[in-house]
This record gives sequence, structure tokens and C-alpha cells, in this order.
Amino acid sequence: IDTGTKRHMAGSGSDGTEDSDSSAEREQTNSSESDGNMPKRQRLTRASTRLSQSSQVFLISAVYHYGGVTSFPSDTPDLKRAADHDESPPLTPTGNAPSSESELDISSPNASHDESQAKDQANRDSDKDLSHRPKRRRCHETYNFNMKCPTPGCNSLGHLTGKHERHFAVSGCPLYHNLSADECKVKAISREKQEEEVKAQEESNSRHATRHQVEHRQTHGNTREPLLENITSEYDLELFRKAQARASEDLEKLRIQGQITEGSNMIKTILFGRYELDTWYHSPYPEEYARLGRLYVCEFCLKYMKSQTILRRHMAKCVWKHPPGDEVYRKGSISVFEVDGKKNKIYCQNLCLLAKLFLDHKTLYYDVEPFLFYVMTEADNTGCHLVGYFSKEKNSFLNYNVSCILTMPQYMRQGFGKMLIDFSYLLSKVEEKVGSPERPLSDLGLISYRSYWKEVLLRYMYNFQGKEISIKEISQETAVNPVDIVSTLQSLQMLKYWKGKHLVLKRQDLIDEWKAKEIKRGNSNKTIDPSSLKWTPPKGT
Repeated sequence: IDTGTKRHMAGSGSDGTEDSDSSAEREQTNSSESDGNMPKRQRLTRASTRLSQSSQVFLISAVYHYGGVTSFPSDTPDLKRAADHDESPPLTPTGNAPSSESELDISSPNASHDESQAKDQANRDSDKDLSHRPKRRRCHETYNFNMKCPTPGCNSLGHLTGKHERHFAVSGCPLYHNLSADECKVKAISREKQEEEVKAQEESNSRHATRHQVEHRQTHGNTREPLLENITSEYDLELFRKAQARASEDLEKLRIQGQITEGSNMIKTILFGRYELDTWYHSPYPEEYARLGRLYVCEFCLKYMKSQTILRRHMAKCVWKHPPGDEVYRKGSISVFEVDGKKNKIYCQNLCLLAKLFLDHKTLYYDVEPFLFYVMTEADNTGCHLVGYFSKEKNSFLNYNVSCILTMPQYMRQGFGKMLIDFSYLLSKVEEKVGSPERPLSDLGLISYRSYWKEVLLRYMYNFQGKEISIKEISQETAVNPVDIVSTLQSLQMLKYWKGKHLVLKRQDLIDEWKAKEIKRGNSNKTIDPSSLKWTPPKGT
């Protein structure tokens, strides 16, 4: 095979008759050498000839398929056969499709009759060998010139986009769209110019708007709304303006109805469990909630919400029925839970925000980690409802046993405030410390504490059987700070200064009056039972 291929390449520049002549000479030499070996040598010679012709056909087909440029003998029989075998038009030496039949005719007009017969025989043999091969098409072919536009009367020239010379579908036919090819080109040029002008105008407006917005922001700062022009489309900007007007109208209606007011106290009422409570003071809730006229609060987890619908959905899935933490006291339906501000930070923060609505001097909102919260609840078949609470520092250098104390408005004037105070002093007794509330006290807190101190002193004097009373002994017995004892005795006019000494007077009238109220009150459950306390002082206190 290699010998035949080299011989073919060597004779590619001649007249193409060398192969046939050399084959004839080889046949004569073989016949003179041995008559017995003639059939065998004839078969080898014919096989070599067919292999040489097959290599020629493969090489020519590869050149046609990949668009290469190669010169071959004008009378090469395989070239014409390959051209006839491929249905697609062959390439010219320049790589383009032929423009006339003269470019396709590459056979020699001087071929003899014997050579034509040899070519036909070689064509038939080669067709048998190549019948299994798929038809090859040029990979760079752009159009099939046999295709035509289906529109009647159209010559397939032009394109609707104005960017192509030919078309083969109705979607690109200018005639179908009642246009000409020239009109499509003119429209395409016009569209390109308009797109360039619009793009240039947008870039100019963007630069101008950016500069104008910077100047506006530097002049007015946050006191005015930023300039919104040239940021989005006019349609979107108009929708935004309509939404602004509608929201402003809704807020105005709420203001007229009294559900919202301008000023520091934005929240007027809260819906808390079964109660709707009027607020007393401003609380620093987030602005989106503070501007509402009414706030909806879950009475168990203290989460605050914007609407009744949200609260109803929350209550349907809220699993809390009591405050988090440890239950350190229970007697009847009254329970007290110890909540650590570090372990239950969100709950304690929400509790402080809720308390600020009813306390004037409270300043603790978010820094709750150094505090313990003692939450008093009243239980029923739906859960433990918040009655009140007091907070206490984990480590107080001034021995404060209460930092903040609150009784919810719906439970005021029922004795729960005095129970909270009594419970705080019970913890101080267990700790073997003398306690006092942190100052300043609110107005209602001062009234509650003075009432409690008065009751403690009168009960102590009623049970005291000795002749001399010591303030220090009273303080150690009741865990009340001596300063608070002295101030209470002065308010009761039971402390006199005589001969350089302070004397405590035992006013029997006040003691009898207190005793009568105790008898009238009877065995009330609004008292703290020390035996029901299950608590040990936290470590480090």
C-alpha cells in the first residue's frame, strides 16, 4: 500500500498515464518469468491498483470535506467520481462555492477511449468500497442554495432584520411583511441610530442625576427624602408615589380615630391576654411598632406583634404556658419563677419593654444579663398569667434586693404588690442579708414600700414584749435596712429626740388600728408563706 501511495504522489504532476504504463510493464515481466505464477501475481497487481485508487479517493474526499486547496492531475479519475458522489457543490480553489459550471469541470478533454473505460471500471470498484460511508458536507457551509422561501413570488433575497442577504423562512421574508429588502435595511439602520441615541441619553441623565443627588444629600442630609428621579422607570416611580399617598391617608385616618398620636408616647393601648390596657409612658419599642396605635402582646412569651391576625396565629402555635426558668415558689394558684437574664435574654428584654409602658423612671431595657427576674403568676386552666415581677442584681455591692418592680395594671390594688415586696425580703432573709430597693422609686413604688414598712414595724411592735427596742434588732429580724426603718418611724411620728437620745415611741392607737384591719382582712391568700419557698441563693451572691 505504501509503495502504491508513493508512486501516486510522485506522478501527481505528470499527465496521469504513468501508473497504467508501469502496470503493463510489470504484467509483461511477470508473464515472462513464470507461467505457473501468473494468476497469483495478476491478483496482487490488481489489488495494489485498487488500493492505490482507494487512497486517492480518500485523500480527495478529505480535501473536499474540510475546504482545503490542493492541485491534482486534470485527468485524475477519482476527482470527478468524488464530485459526483457528493451531492453538495464542491469548493473552488479559493474556498467558495462555484459560480458557474466551468469551475466544476476539472476533467481532461484529451482522455482516450481506453482510459475512459478504465476510469468507469475504477469508478464502479471504488463505489462498492465507499458505499458504506456517509455523505460529507462542508462544515463552513452557510446556505443551502436549493432552499427557497415558501412565500409565492419571493426570490429569497433580503431579510426582515436588514442584516442578512438571504432568507428561507416566512418569519424573515420582507415580501410576506409587505416590505422590500431595501426598506428593511433602511429600517435597521434607523433602529440602530435610535438605540445609540437612547443609550447616550441614559448615560447623560445618569451622570446628571448622580451629581444632583449628591448635591441634594449634602444640602439637606436626612431631613428630606432622597431624589428618586432617574433611578427607576417612570411607571415604577408613579406606583411608589401612589403607595406613599395611600399609606399617608391610612395613617391620617388612624390619627383622627385616636389610635395613633404624634409625639413620644406613640403606643396608646396594648392587647394583653384577656385585657386591653392603656399605657402610661413611652417605651422604646422598634419604630415600626412604636408608630402603631395599638400593640398586641402574647401574655406567655411576651412577643409583641402588629395585628390581631398575627397574634391569633401566634397563639395557635405558641407552646409557652408559663415563664421560662425555675419555679421557686408555689402556694395555691400563685407561683414565682426565677428567670436568668443571661439564659433567657429575649424574654427578659420583652419584659422590660412591657414594664416601661407603666414605669416612669425605668432605664434598663436591653442589658439584662447581670440580673435575675422573679416573675409572679396566677395559674388557671389556660396557663400561668403574668401578675408582676421584680428584678435583682446578681451581685449588688449596695445590697439592693430589688432593682425594678412592677405589678400589672389589671392586678393592682389586690395585694400582689405587697406580696412581691415581701417575697424580695424573704430572699434577703434566706441570704442572711439586709436589703433595700434601688433608688429612685416610682410614685406608686414609694407608696407600696412605705405601706409595707409600716405594716412590718407595727407587726413587730405588736409582738414585742420587752421594754427597749433597738433599730438594729428590728433590721436583723425583718431584713429591712435601718435607714428605711428610721424614715418610716419618722413618718409615723414614732421617733423622738429627747436628752440627746433617739427614742422609739410605741403608739398603741396605730397598733390597734392595724390589728383591726388584719382581723377584717381575715385569712387572705395574698401573703407569702416561707415554707412554700424552694430556693437556694445563687453561687457568687
